[in-house]
Amino acid sequence: MNLIVRPGRPLQGTCPVPGDKSISHRAILFAAMAEGRSAIEGVLISGVTKPMLEAIREVGAAWNLEGRRLNVHSPGWPRWHPPATPLACGNSATTLRLLAGALAAAGVPATLDGSEGLRRRPMGRLIEPLQKMGVPIRGTEAGTAPLVLSARPLHQRLRALEIRLPVASAQVKSALLLAALAADGPVTVVEPQLSRDHTERLLHAMGATVETTLADDGTARHTLTPPSRSLSPFTLVPPGDFSSAAFLIVAALITPGSHLRLPGVGLNPGRTGLLDTLQEMGGWVRVLEIRERQGEPVGEIEVRHSPLRGIRIGGARVPAMIDEFPAFAAAAACAEGSSEVHGAEELRHKESDRIGALCEELRKVGVETEEYRDGFRIVGRRAIPGGVCDPHGDHRLAMAMAVLGLAAAGPIRVRHAEITEESFPDFAGVLQRLGADVRLEREA
Repeated sequence: MNLIVRPGRPLQGTCPVPGDKSISHRAILFAAMAEGRSAIEGVLISGVTKPMLEAIREVGAAWNLEGRRLNVHSPGWPRWHPPATPLACGNSATTLRLLAGALAAAGVPATLDGSEGLRRRPMGRLIEPLQKMGVPIRGTEAGTAPLVLSARPLHQRLRALEIRLPVASAQVKSALLLAALAADGPVTVVEPQLSRDHTERLLHAMGATVETTLADDGTARHTLTPPSRSLSPFTLVPPGDFSSAAFLIVAALITPGSHLRLPGVGLNPGRTGLLDTLQEMGGWVRVLEIRERQGEPVGEIEVRHSPLRGIRIGGARVPAMIDEFPAFAAAAACAEGSSEVHGAEELRHKESDRIGALCEELRKVGVETEEYRDGFRIVGRRAIPGGVCDPHGDHRLAMAMAVLGLAAAGPIRVRHAEITEESFPDFAGVLQRLGADVRLEREA
């Protein structure tokens, strides 16, 4: 499917965004780990969460959908049974990594596999610490999926130890904390910077003890003490996904005459680095009515078209906007002057090599870019002719290029745009209802 975006029309209105992908992923799995009945209202059902739903059914959790409400009934992770077939994780590294941690705790044999793109993503930073904890897990010789976990008796507890991660990663940290539920004592995961804390918040709500401390140098220590009782079931309403909202925020900022309100968006401080960045670039972005909902800060975001200026990003800002760099790139392409990103080598191991793919596709539509090992440089505020681009199987790259079409001199055609359904169902329809000139057409 091609998505064709033409410039010239402002975006106006109020628009809820899909349920948070990171929280939906975790809520589905954690409901299956709890003993009893849990309910998730407004869960994101998309290409990346469907494999998690199928996986929890395979290990013994029952679920059903009532409209947008997901009901999960599970015996709890200590009573999971081995899946009959390999668990297909699709293109979702979050699904694979979180499941690996949960299955490591349960001690059941399983194989975790996925798409060709997922098989290319490195898993050594997960496999090695799990093995040190005593988890019988292995990957390929290259340290990639498929991952194979062998059986381990539940009475054989995993080792309590301190694990230092070379790169801040919410996914790896979460997997290790889940495995730590079956440890013989507290397990500490140390990150060089603080990553998003959805796992810690939800585990705390389920009765687990997770303590986080920050050192003066920014190092974050997360210690989980294995609970003496089952994880408690829960009822949860995930907030709107900030990573999805990011594309609408940038779209309004770069499209003359635009004014949007996005209600009910999750504002977890580990996720909102892009908000700070856009405001520092001169963007008119306001956060209204902040409140806490089930342990997560939520608010309404108001945004108006604004002239932007280039910026330099690095350090602790990187993990706080690691999933928003494609949206940022669209903003940087429309800003006055150059923008640079450093310290973001993790982007090379996302759904695509987001550094190489971003630079390649931006150049195709006329944006001057320079690629670095750990980031990139974008020269903004030059005429963007438009053109045809390919998202490399990356949902966020597809949406970034589509948004850029709103501010280009000519149309931008995004090939294979159906990939946006991975995280933002009906993305093209939402843009159209807000006033954008967009059209979907089948590939010739």
